[in-house]
Amino acid sequence: MISGHVFIATSLDGYIAKSDGGIDWLLRRDDPSEDHGYNNFIKDIDGLIMGRGSFEKALTFDPWPYAIPVVVMSKTLKPEDVPTRLKGKVRLVDLTPTQVMKSLENEGWRKAYVDGGQIIQSFLREKLIVDMVITTAPVLLGEGRRLFGFLNEEVSLTHIKTTAFPSGLVQSTYTVNK
Repeated sequence: MISGHVFIATSLDGYIAKSDGGIDWLLRRDDPSEDHGYNNFIKDIDGLIMGRGSFEKALTFDPWPYAIPVVVMSKTLKPEDVPTRLKGKVRLVDLTPTQVMKSLENEGWRKAYVDGGQIIQSFLREKLIVDMVITTAPVLLGEGRRLFGFLNEEVSLTHIKTTAFPSGLVQSTYTVNK
């Protein structure tokens, strides 16, 4: 059975990006000497599912930051919106979260990395996330793109662990209760 996993950073007031999609506030606080666990997390992931906003931000990174397959959920992006350099690495789909997960499971995926605020929210609503690693940066943005928003119902979590880093980042791991 395929499972969805979250690994994301947020400001102390719950934003994953500024209103314009900027994440400079996070990059300034990321100390490369600290091991935040991303490499350990990603080594057992079959691929990444993200939304249009996360995809458009990732396109600004050079080089492309993902060695795993990327599925972009979008109702508006067209195949020509995927740069030639990413053909075969990025796939666009206009499916519901449940449909995407069933399709990827049929392709042999076991673990999917789910990224982007609206996408994470939609996967939580459909009960497709099993755990979340949330790193909180010591900054208040005041506005921007929220990590969490509307959910159909309360989502109960079990706290697994919290790690505080010298940079001020605080990382908490949770499992999502069924």
